[in-house]
Amino acid sequence: MNLGNCPRCGKLFANNFRDICPSCIKDIEKEYEKCLKYLREEKTATIQEVSEATGVSIKQITKFIKEGRITVADNPNMMYPCEVCGVLIRDNNMCDSCRSRLTRDLTAAAREDSGAGQLGSADRKGSGAYGAVDKFRNQ
Repeated sequence: MNLGNCPRCGKLFANNFRDICPSCIKDIEKEYEKCLKYLREEKTATIQEVSEATGVSIKQITKFIKEGRITVADNPNMMYPCEVCGVLIRDNNMCDSCRSRLTRDLTAAAREDSGAGQLGSADRKGSGAYGAVDKFRNQ
């Protein structure tokens, strides 16, 4: 039997497919039902309003959205924070600004790497950590 500590409550439990204890799974399902019920009544609610009305953390509501359990399509004001800067977004993990900055930084790092005159760098093009940047640049 594979045992572990629940990352949410710290209790010892037999590991399952969700990696949290059964008690926390039930609590999360109750939180989901609260959010769903509130959003059925208040379709224009923001994530902050849902959190305040239900007592469910913004982090957990964001998780429900990313899992596809709560849809932003049905709730026009439902946005969650960008993982980098915190600005409210409706899809992905980062806002366009942070994604552009990351792409720019990766491109600059790839140029530095290729400009260092490493042996065999032509053979590695499109692979490794910066392969995505190369693909993006070649589109």
